[in-house]
Amino acid sequence: MAKLEGTGEFVTSQALRPEGSWVRYDGEGKPPVTDGPFAETKDLIAGFMIIDVDTYERALELAGELSAVPGAGGKPIHEWLEVRPLMGTPTTISD
Repeated sequence: MAKLEGTGEFVTSQALRPEGSWVRYDGEGKPPVTDGPFAETKDLIAGFMIIDVDTYERALELAGELSAVPGAGGKPIHEWLEVRPLMGTPTTISD
């Protein structure tokens, strides 16, 4: 994160609490909270980081570096990271 702050590419990050629910409107009079047979986001996502980069390739490069940060015991975690542009924000990243 300090490296990205130095380059001006870091915007924000936040850890997420483990509890949470999937919520969807299923129609009048039906309960809004649903759980399906699939893994829940709370089981997969520990937090997020928003970066501001010029290209999709740069976002992938940074995600690759972040995937190798040390975890418990100082060893690289090699976690899978998902890269997505923000919705509704002007971007130079093309589909």
